[in-house]
Formats: sequence, C-alpha cells, structure tokens
Amino acid sequence: MALSFCGNNDIKAYSVEYGVLNNGCFVDALNLVPHVFLLFITFPILFIGWGSQSSKVQIHHNTWLHFPGHNMRWILTFLLLFVHVCEFAEGLVSNNNHLHLFMPAFMGFIAATTSVVYYHNIETSNFPKLLLVLFIYWVLAFITKSIKLWKFAEYKVGPQHLRFCITALLVILYGLLMAVEINVIRVRKYVFFANPQKVKPPEDLQDLGVRFLQPFVNLLSKATYWWMNPLIIGAHKRPIELKKIGKLPIAMRALTNYLRLKDAYEDQRTAEDPERAPSIWRSMYRAFGRPILLSSTFRYLADLLGFAGPLCISGIVKYLKTKDEETYLGVYFMSSTELLQNSSVLAILLFLALVLQRTFLQASYYVTIETGINLRGALLAMIYNKILRLSTSNMSMGEMTLGQINNLVAIETNQLMWFLFLCPNLWAMPVQIVMGVILLYYLLGCSALVGASVIVLLAPVQYLIATKLADTQKNTLEHSTDRLKTTTEILKGIKLLKLYAWENIFCDSVEETRGKELTSLKTFAFYTSMSIFMNAAIPIAAVLATFVMHHFINKTGPSPSEAFAALALFHILVTPLFLLSTVVRFAVKALVSVQKLGEFLQSDEIGDDSWRNGDISVTLEPGKKHLGMTKAINRKQPMRYQMDNYEHPTRRPLRPTETEDVAVKVSNGSFTWGSNLLTLSDINIRIPTGQLTMIVGQVGCGKSSLLLAMLGEMQAIEGRVYWRSLNSSNAGFERNIKYSVAYAAQKSWLLNATVEENITFGSPFNKQRYKAVIDACSLQPDIDLLPFGDQTEIGERGINLSGGQRQRICVARALYQNTNIVFLDDPFSALDIHLSDHLMQEGILKFLQDDKRTVVLVTHKLQYLIHADWIIAMKDGSVLREGTLKDIQTHDVELYDHWKTLMNRQDQELEKDIQQDSQTTLERKTLRRAFYSREAKNQIDDEDEEEEEEEEDDDNMSMTTNRRSKIPWKVCWCYLSSGGFFMVFLMVSSKLLKHSVIVTIDYWLALWTCLYSVNLCDSYYLTVFIILCAAGITLCLITSLTVEFLGLSAATNLHHNLLNKIIHAPIRYTNTTLQHLQVYSSTVNTCSHIPPTLESLTRSTLLCLSAIGVIASITPAFLIALVPLGVAFYFIQKYFRVASKDLQDLDDSTQLPLLCHFSETAEGLTTIRAFRQEARFKQRMLELTDTNNTAYLFLSAANRWLEVRTDYLGAVIVLTAAATSIWSLRYGLQAGGLVGLGLTYALTVTNYLNWVVRNLADLEVQMAAVKKVNSFLGTESENYEGSMDSSQVPENWPHNGEIKIQDLCVRYDPMLKPVLKHVNAYVEPGQKVGICGRTGSGKSSLSLAFFNMVDIFEGKIIIDGIDICKLPLQTLRSRLSIILQDPVLFSGSIRFNLDPERTCTDDRLWEALEIAQLKNMVKALAGGLDAVVTEGGENFSVGQRQLFCLARAFVRKSSILIMDEATASIDMATENILQKVVMTAFADRTVVTIAHRVHTILTADLVIVMKRGNILEYDKPETLLEQEDGMFASFVKADM
Repeated sequence: MALSFCGNNDIKAYSVEYGVLNNGCFVDALNLVPHVFLLFITFPILFIGWGSQSSKVQIHHNTWLHFPGHNMRWILTFLLLFVHVCEFAEGLVSNNNHLHLFMPAFMGFIAATTSVVYYHNIETSNFPKLLLVLFIYWVLAFITKSIKLWKFAEYKVGPQHLRFCITALLVILYGLLMAVEINVIRVRKYVFFANPQKVKPPEDLQDLGVRFLQPFVNLLSKATYWWMNPLIIGAHKRPIELKKIGKLPIAMRALTNYLRLKDAYEDQRTAEDPERAPSIWRSMYRAFGRPILLSSTFRYLADLLGFAGPLCISGIVKYLKTKDEETYLGVYFMSSTELLQNSSVLAILLFLALVLQRTFLQASYYVTIETGINLRGALLAMIYNKILRLSTSNMSMGEMTLGQINNLVAIETNQLMWFLFLCPNLWAMPVQIVMGVILLYYLLGCSALVGASVIVLLAPVQYLIATKLADTQKNTLEHSTDRLKTTTEILKGIKLLKLYAWENIFCDSVEETRGKELTSLKTFAFYTSMSIFMNAAIPIAAVLATFVMHHFINKTGPSPSEAFAALALFHILVTPLFLLSTVVRFAVKALVSVQKLGEFLQSDEIGDDSWRNGDISVTLEPGKKHLGMTKAINRKQPMRYQMDNYEHPTRRPLRPTETEDVAVKVSNGSFTWGSNLLTLSDINIRIPTGQLTMIVGQVGCGKSSLLLAMLGEMQAIEGRVYWRSLNSSNAGFERNIKYSVAYAAQKSWLLNATVEENITFGSPFNKQRYKAVIDACSLQPDIDLLPFGDQTEIGERGINLSGGQRQRICVARALYQNTNIVFLDDPFSALDIHLSDHLMQEGILKFLQDDKRTVVLVTHKLQYLIHADWIIAMKDGSVLREGTLKDIQTHDVELYDHWKTLMNRQDQELEKDIQQDSQTTLERKTLRRAFYSREAKNQIDDEDEEEEEEEEDDDNMSMTTNRRSKIPWKVCWCYLSSGGFFMVFLMVSSKLLKHSVIVTIDYWLALWTCLYSVNLCDSYYLTVFIILCAAGITLCLITSLTVEFLGLSAATNLHHNLLNKIIHAPIRYTNTTLQHLQVYSSTVNTCSHIPPTLESLTRSTLLCLSAIGVIASITPAFLIALVPLGVAFYFIQKYFRVASKDLQDLDDSTQLPLLCHFSETAEGLTTIRAFRQEARFKQRMLELTDTNNTAYLFLSAANRWLEVRTDYLGAVIVLTAAATSIWSLRYGLQAGGLVGLGLTYALTVTNYLNWVVRNLADLEVQMAAVKKVNSFLGTESENYEGSMDSSQVPENWPHNGEIKIQDLCVRYDPMLKPVLKHVNAYVEPGQKVGICGRTGSGKSSLSLAFFNMVDIFEGKIIIDGIDICKLPLQTLRSRLSIILQDPVLFSGSIRFNLDPERTCTDDRLWEALEIAQLKNMVKALAGGLDAVVTEGGENFSVGQRQLFCLARAFVRKSSILIMDEATASIDMATENILQKVVMTAFADRTVVTIAHRVHTILTADLVIVMKRGNILEYDKPETLLEQEDGMFASFVKADM
C-alpha cells in the first residue's frame, strides 16, 4: 500500500468541485504552509548565527536577558509540542496511509521546536528585531487552524470527536503565543515605534563573579539544571574550589534576606503595643511565604501526576487486546475516549507523566531548599545583630552563655532550615494519602480499605519509634562527649602514662565510658532497625490484607489490571507515611527552636548608643529604680590588698582650676550589672585630656567596672557620663562625638586571624607605627619564634599562645589604634617584671604620651604611681580619693603610707623575680618546644624536606589530571569483616533471600491474576501467597536487625583496636596528638553512620537489579535497550560522585569559620563595641554566611542535577519496558499479568536509581574514614614483651641504682638520623648526676632512653646488671620514676592522680604530699585526698601541679629518679625546698637531673655537658668550673 498525501483508496480525495476549502485534504495542506515558512526563514539565520558564535569564544552570561513573557512562552511551547504529539498519534491511529492526517502535525512539532531554539538564541544575543519572524508565524498558524476548525463545525464534527478537540486547543495556543509576541512588541518597542527601549541584563549577570545561574537561565535549563554541566564535568579534571563557585546572586545574599525578615519582624510592633513580642512564625511567613506556596504547588502537581503511573499500568494491561476499527466517509474520526484505550498511547502518556512528575518534584525540592538557605542566612544575620547589641550583664551574669549562642547558630537555625525543606510535605502528604485511598477504593472496592487501614494504623507506631530514636540519640551524644573528654585527657598526657606504665588503667576507663555509650547505641540500633523493618514490611502486609480480603468478598482473585495498579499504589502510599513521622518530629523541633530564638531576640540590649555619639548624656531619672543597698559585687578573686582599715575621708570639693581640660567626666554616677546590687555608687570623677590617669584599689573594688561604665556597658541607675566633644577646646561638654576608645580588656581576647590582623584590627597598616608598637610590647622575640612570623594564625583554631603573649598582643592592638583615648585594664597581670617595666616605659609613657593621648590605666603595680598625672583610688565600688600623688601625700597620709608598705613588698618580690629565670623566657621556651620539639629531635636536614616537597608537587600534578572517584572495596571488606564473618554472611544471605521472596510474591500474584478467568483452585494460590508474605515480613525483620548490629559490632571493634593502637603506639607518633584526636573522634563518629548508608545502598541496588531482571525475563528485548541506558547511568554517577565530594568538602570547610566567628564575637563584645568595629564584624559575618550558603546551594543543585537525570533515565526504562511488552504481546508472547508485573517494577526503578548514586557518594566519604583507621591500625606498636620474662626479674630490682651506659646510639625512627651518638657514662649507686646543654642537645632523649621509649639501635643501658632492652616494658617502666617538665594532672581525685593503681596506703600518700610541701594545702581542701582535680588540673596553679608530680614520683619508691627540667615552673623559694627534699628523701638513691638553670646542679656529684647528641664534658662540677673556657663554666657565668 503506497503512501500518498490524500490517501490512495479514493479518487474523489483530490476533487475540488464543492469549493477548495471544502476538501479536507486541501485544508490540511494549507496548514503545512506556516510551518514550512518558519523552517525556511529560521534555518539560515540559525546557521549563520551559530557559525558566528562559534568564532567568538563562549559568550559570557552578561548578555543574557529575558524578554517579557519569557516563562509563559516556554510553557505554551511545551503544551504546543504535547498537543502536536497527540495530533500525530491520533492521525496515525485512525488511518496510517492518509499522510494529510499526520504530516502537518509532524511538521508542526518540528516548527514548534525550532521556534523555541530560535527564540533562545535571539534572547541570549539580545537582538529582538528577529522576533518579527515568530510573530508572523504565529499569525499564519492561527489563521490556518481557525479555518480548519470552522470547517469542522460546518460538517457537524463536535467535541465528542478527538480531532475537533485537538484543533480547538491548537487555535487557543497559537492565539496565546500571538498575544505573548504582541506584548514583547508593546514593552520593548523594537518595531513600529520610534524609540526602542534599551535594556540592560540584571545586575547579577554583569558581575562575572556570580556563578550560580539557576534564577537566570531559561525554563528548560532550570528544570534540568543544564547550566551545572560544565561545573560537574569539570570537577573530574580538577577539584572544585571556592573561586569556581563564585558569589551568590543578590536576591540570595544574607543581607537581602535579613532585611526582608527584619522588616517583617519589626512591622508587627504596633504603636499601641510596642512591648509585644513579634511572632517569628508570622515574620517568616511574610518574608518567605510566597516561594513556599510555589513549592507546595509544584509538590501537589507532582503528587497528582504520580497517580498517573498506576492508572496507566491498569489501562495498558486492560487494553492489550487490540480490536479492529472500520472506516467510513473516506477518513475515520476517532472518539475522544478511544485514544485513551490504546495501550501504545498510554505507554507514551505514562512516560510524559513520569517526566513531568519528576520535573515538578525536583523543582519543588529546589525551591524549598533555596528558601531554607535564604531563611538561614537571614536568621544568622538577625542573631548576629542581636549579639552585637546584647547587654554585657546578660553575658557576665550568665543569662546567655556562649554555649547557648553557639547552639542557636549551629543547631536552631539548621532545625528551622530543615523544617522548611520538609514543610511542603506537611500539607502534600494528607492529600496524597487521601487520593491514594480513593483510587484504591475505585480499583478494588471495600477490600482496598482494609489494606489502607493497615498502613494508617501502623503510622503511629512509626511515629513512636521515631521519637524513641531521637531520645536515644540524645543519650548517646552525652556518653560520647564523656568518652571524648577522657580520651582527650589521655592523649594529652600519653607521655606520662607510658613512662609510668599506666596505659592500661586509663585505657580501661575509656572502655568503661564507651561501654555506656554502646548500651545506648544498641538501643539506637534496635530502634533504627525497627524503623527500617516497618518501612519494608508495611507494603507487604497491606497487599496481603487487601488481597486476602478481596478473595473472601469476591470469592476470586483480582484481575491483572486491578492487582498491579493496586501494588503500584501501595508503593506510592508507603513513602508519605514513612516521611510523616520524620516531618512531625521536625515540626516539633522547629517549634522549640522558634521559641528559643524568640527568647533570645527579646533579651536585654545594651543602652541606646546615641550617647556615645554624644547626642545625650547618659542620664536616667533617679526615681526609676533606686536600690536601697549599695555593695560592690566582688566578681573577681578574694581581696589581695587589705586597704580597708580606714574610713572614707570626707571628699574635698574640686578647686575651680581643676575643671580645665577633661576628656571624660562622670557626675553622681551609680551603675549596676543588672542585678539588684549597685556595683558602683556615688561616682564623681574626671579623666584629664592627654594625661595618664591611673585607677588603683584592691581586687574586686570596681576598677574594671568603672572603665566599662564609662564605655556604657553598665546600666546607669542615676548620674551621667560626659564625653568631651572633639571640636571644642574650651571646657564645655558639648556632647557631640564620642571618640572611639582603644580598650584592652583584662581577659585577653584574640581573633582567629594572623598576628598582624589582630594588632591592626581593621585599621590601615602603617609599617613604622606597627614596628614601634611591636617593640613597645616586646613582641618581636615571640613573633620570631612563630613558624610564619606575624602572618601566623593565632586564636581559637590557631596556635596556642601563653597568657602573657596573648595579653601583650591585646595591648599592642590598643596602642596601634589611632584613637585619642586608651583604656588599659590591668595590662600587667600576666606579664613578668621585665616586660611590665618595658611596656610601661616604652609603650605607655613614651609611645602613648608622645602622641598626647589620654590614657586610663587600671593597675595593681603601685610602683608605677609616680608616673601618673592623676590618680583615682577606689574602694568597695566608690571613689576613695582622686588627685595627683602629691595631693594624696599631703591630704591623706594614711593612704600614702599604706601604699608605701605595699610598694616595698612589691620591690622585694621584684628582686626575687630578677634572680630567677624570667617567666617570659620560659613561655618562649615552651613555644619553641611546641614548634621545634620534633625538628630539634629529628634534626631533619633541609634537603630532605625539599625533596619531599618536590615529590608532593608531582603528586599534586598527577592528582589534577585525573580524579577518578573510586570506592575502596578493599576497605569496605575490612569494615565488614571487623563486624564478624557470621554477621556478614547472615546479612548477605538474608538480604538476597528477602529480595527474592519479594519478587516471588509479586510473581505469584501475576500468575494468580492471569488465571482468574480459569477458576483453578483459587484457595491454593491464596495459601501460597499468605505463606510467601509471612516469609517476606520475617526476612525484612532479620535483614534490618543484622545490618544495624553488624554496623554496631564493626564500630565497637574498630574503636577498641584504634584506642589500643593509639595508646600503645611509639612515642614518636604521640607527638602528633592533635591529629590523633581528629582521626579518633571524627572516624568513630563516621563509622556509626555507615550501617544506614550500607542498608540503603544494598536495598536500592537490589531493588533496581531485581526490577531489571524481572522485566528482562518477561521481555528479553528490553536488554537491548538497557545497554545505552547503562552507559548513560555509568557516566552520570561517575561525574556526580567526584563533584558531590568536592562540594561536600567545601560546605564543611566553610561552616567552621562561620561558627567560630559567632563565638569569637560573643566573647569579645566589649572590645568590639569600644573600638566601634560593629560594622566591620557584621560585614565579615555576612561574607562568611554567603560563602557557606553558596557551597550549600551548589551542593543541593548538584543533587537535583543528579536526580533529574536518573529520574529521566528511569522514565525511559519505563517507556522501553512498556513498548517492548506491548510489541511482544502483539505477537502473543505472554499474558497480561506479567506485563503488569514488569511495569510495576519499572516504576520502582525511577525512585531508587538516584539513591544508588547518592548512597555510593556517601559511602565513599565514610569509607575514607575507615581507611584512615585502617592505615593507623597498620602502624606498629611498641614491643611490650621483651626477651626476659617478668618472673625472672628480681622483686626489688633495681635495688642499688647503678647505671652503665655503653656506646649508646638512639634515634626516634629508623628513617631519621640518630639523636644520641655513642654515649658512654657510668653512674655509681646513689650518685646525684646533673645533665645540661642547650635546647636540642639530646638531654631529654637520654632521659627517654632509660625508659626504652626511643629506638636504641646500638649499645645498651645496664641498670643493676640487667640490660633494659631485654625487659618487658611494663616491668621496666613501673620500676623507675620520672618527673617531667610539663606537669600533667588528670581529672579525678588527688588520690587517683598520685596512685591510679590503688596500691598505696593513705599514710604513704600523706608522707609524699608532706615531702612535696603540699600536705597543708590538701588538708584544707574539701575531701582531703579525695578532693576533686578538674580537667588538666586547672584548679591548681602551675607550681602546685609541678609539686603534685613530685609527690607522684615519691609515692613510687624506686631507687632511680629522673628529673627532666622539673623545676622550670616553680619559684625560687619552693625550688630551694625541693632541692633539699631531693637531697634528704633520696639521699641513698640515684638521681639524674636534667637542668635548665645550671645552679641547680652545682651541688651534684657528677655533671655531664651534652652537645648535639654527644657528651662534651663529664666530671665533678668543681673540676669543670676550673676550666674557664669550658662549656659548663660559660653556662654558669650566663646563669649568675
């Protein structure tokens, strides 16, 4: 049969005797004209345009621009394409040898596609004149279609015929498109108007930094995330960096959203009721309600389209039998319902419905996520602004702790963001459930309601499980923080534990807390597995209930079309019910979060800032809340100076001459910190301009409070603070501009930034000034020690500096700022005497006074009073005296004498201080040790390092070229096997069994339904069906339990092994303590997340595989189509996994600085406000928030990119499955039931494909953690065995304490150079030996060698006739004693710290404490020996901690004691006592002292001087001193 345009079966088809337009064939031909016209005109333009475009390198997006009606046009074009497809299908189905029935539809489809491509190109090159072509096309098409419609109406073809409906739709669409085109002409005036409108692209696109293009691309690219392609594919070549993801578009920046939210929040404050707290919910709705509504609309559309799947399946299975149609009137007119009864058409509709449903769903997700991110940005900015205005009393009186603020930032805002993500589910789910139940009822009648009720009744159980899960999680968290605390302590003191052979005791204590944690983890695992089980079992149970019920009501099984549509519907219903429990939980959490936020936003703020700008003086009516009692709140330590033994003398009136030049003046001031106690009362003071004012008084008399009161940080009850205006030099207090004040607080506060940034603090950098400030604060030597000089990061996450160093940096910051007034709050408290003097002379007297700056100094160092121009003496919260020193000397002799006695006492301390090595050199020493301990010990040459660097560079090169992301299956196997082989076997077998049973259930259902026409022993099918379902449910339970408990046992074993490994690793590893901690805490955490990922991954993969297997077994032809799909899937997941990992890392790494910035600000509030730096900090916060949000947005866009692609792949799978089954059915290959089975399975694939990829990506990240653990477990432990048995060692060894060192060579690692070279020495029993030498000369290494802590690779140490290398380590280390340089105490009791093994009597412990001069102090403590020691011994001073360590060594009575610079942190007096003690208590024992103050070993019997790992001098100290050019002699000279 030949094809011809008007059909070849009737000659009359070509006749026009009744008029041209009455020939239907001619009208169809006329309809071809516009399409052909468009193709002829646009093709040349497109080709020429594209040719010229390719010559320009990729056009940048700054030319993009949307014409009016852009989205409308895209939507109409999509609809047009769909109608053309329908028209084409209708023509083909009704008569496939009449070309004129489908040819115009085909051409129309091509023309519509061309029109949208053409439009897109015009839009990106912004050349609107070419749109005229489209306008003409729409007009022509509209006219030709209208003629056709008019002719149909004439021939009485009406809406009951499909072709009439299609033509009418086309006329409407062409009319609308014409209207859109006219609108563009109206707005842009590009033709028919004299002055066309010039339009620029949106501001964001002109900024090349904006890379997030989702809001600006066209609809197709928006729906498919096409614009993400370059980023995701590029990630395969080189990692995604922050530069690559650029900035956020303006509408998404935190500032924009903050303003929106703030306006909505403030608008609720009405004039009538200004005190009423605005509702956060309402402001969130006002600011972000519209996008949420849009997202919900998308969600509803997606959910409704989701029901098309089951209905189409039911239709396809029902109408598989084809029937013949007869033709009449030459051309067959099909009725509207008939098209929907054609299975091929239904298959295509199913495909389109799936694509649309998935597109809408992803669009809904995207919109909610974007809104959630916007909301979070706005909330963070809101919280930050509030923090900057918090009243200081709030922070200091503990109403708002740092922890609460950190929680608000880290937890509450995220809770709200997550709630927004899940928000549309709240109202979409009930609709989905109701729709599903109605459809089920329509398919299966009453029996469906039984199945649905099973699902609904089990929902509360799921909710219960979800709440239990949340509770258990909380418990687990508490235990794991405890465990981390213990572990941290152990790792910090690991050196001591090893030297005392106490590892195992402490290891057990960690295992104990871990045990508690594991109990709650077990509960957690149980509930998780229950939750997984419920999800898997509910659909099986529902299907079982439904079909059993159906059988009893109707006495037969269901028909295939009913059965499989019902199956698909149950699958749809399970998701919302599972999610409902989660959403409800999040909603509850969100309510709590909003309440917390509301409380925070309503908390007290600092007084209005205007006084600081000088508009008003700080004045409050005294009557408002006058407090009867006046008392100084002593917020510091107990009083140090007893200055309270005289009464207040009467205050003298100011002499008239004294009102001259005053910078700040307080009159009649009474200030409080917000409780009912006045901290300062009756304050009348003046701060003279350009002079040095000192505020003195005993501890806790309100000196710091006075400074803060002047800064406006306290609440004024009465009185005023005046700041002199800058412009008036006369004495008038025009309250105009308050100077910004440079303020150094008592508690030093550093930023997470470089040293330089901490000092300049936002001021412009001036090299000369900077240098002067650094010298004045004598910071240069400290800066030289830092690895990168003043560019080293310090602060929370940076390097830990000592108190004195921190304080000097803060003072330097105050000096550097160019302000007229400087407030210094006790800047000398943490400095030793040399530094204080230097700072006073160079910094305060010289640097500040030269600039004629007004200085207010709070101090305890009375010897500096002679430098003061004006003194304010305080007592108990009020001013005792003010005036010059001379005034006080003449008017208040008593006070002056009191000061004199105090000064003498301070001078004596000064002399004593000068004798001993200054504290600062000590601090610098610890700093140097911290950085160089390893280099000095290892003495790695620079060449080695250079080589290493080169190697690293090569590695980086090879990294960037090819970044394949691989899942380390080997590591995966290690992880599983650490869970135990039986569990692995159980998991694998039960998983496979479960999935095969589920497939069998569905297959059995298919068999049963196929035979429903033949009534063959129905009950037999039913029984087997019930048994299979029961088996399936049992297996679900088993698998969910095995997976969770496999994960649990794996995590338990990994943790146990890791802990043992870390504790027993050689000392060289433990130098990198912090790394360990990170490995330890993060991996233990990550390992607990693996089981759910693994579960989800195996489930999704097996589901996809079983679906493909089922379809292929029913229609083998499907396998051919599977190959290209498989290839596409492989590439999508390969690219996605690399990009996802990068973006995940970016998100994590940008989150930390943000959280740190918040806690930093909260700590340094007073400083920031005094410096008036709020704006700069706000700006920084907005930048950090935006950076983090950009990373998060890109991450979620990448997830959408993946999901859209896998969903479309899934839709194609459904289409091919349907097409192949219909095709094979035509040839009678199988029964309808099996087709239904195949399609139901194909539908599940779309849901699970993207989970496979995302779980793979997650698993990869988690396996990296396991890999870290494994590589760590691969390191070797110390050899604890030794070649001798511990039973062979005498009980009392070493009894004499004789030490022979023969030709000893020691290194830290076989790879490194030796640190001791051929050392020989002999120590007689009971001798006192001193070892000295410069830093890095090998002194400490020698002390470690006695304990076999380092690698002794040549020579030996023999103690009392036994070679120590042969001894078991436990024995060796438990028989010697050592006192380390840094005192280490553990949290617990004093008894535990002295004797963790619990072997000694109380008397022995008291004796040891008495020897160490601690007995009286411990007696005074509550609990005596059982008194509490806080973490790191923070509740004792450094000196006391060192004494405890001495006591610890005395408790263990060994005949050899090694002291490693043990007296470094003790003052002279105590040290002398110690020396005596060691001489008496250890008179008959061998003592080896490593000294850093040489005079401590002048009384020794033998002195060894070391240099670079060799012994340089070895003799009695007297002999060595006689050699005047000797090393020892030079040391002693330097030390005197």
